[in-house]
Amino acid sequence: MQKEKLRLIRKKKGYTQQQIADIIATDVSNYSRKESGDVRIIKDEWEKIANFLEIPLAEIYEEDEAQIVVNNDHPVFNDSSASGVYQYNNQAIPVSIVENLQEYISLLKEENSRLQEEIKVLKGKK
Repeated sequence: MQKEKLRLIRKKKGYTQQQIADIIATDVSNYSRKESGDVRIIKDEWEKIANFLEIPLAEIYEEDEAQIVVNNDHPVFNDSSASGVYQYNNQAIPVSIVENLQEYISLLKEENSRLQEEIKVLKGKK
């Protein structure tokens, strides 16, 4: 698997996840998820990593890489939105739908908070 190759080469060359994260302009937590396969590494990132590690791109990247999906243990979607599509449970979800759902969830949270405050007020009047 590509991620295993990447991890082995990174460690063999003595680099930390933080150093690679800096190269692809992400935080170490996100890079860790990329290296473990929870989040997709886009081609541009593969190229930057290969250049930094001073290895041929083909050594760590294969064009026919399968779509990587969200690990359901994480409460977040795959951050591969650069392609305009999220992957969840092996199904493609357009970014616009995910954004709409996130906005709707935010509105529901606000409504929930408002209703909880209203309940407190009503209980106080008893």
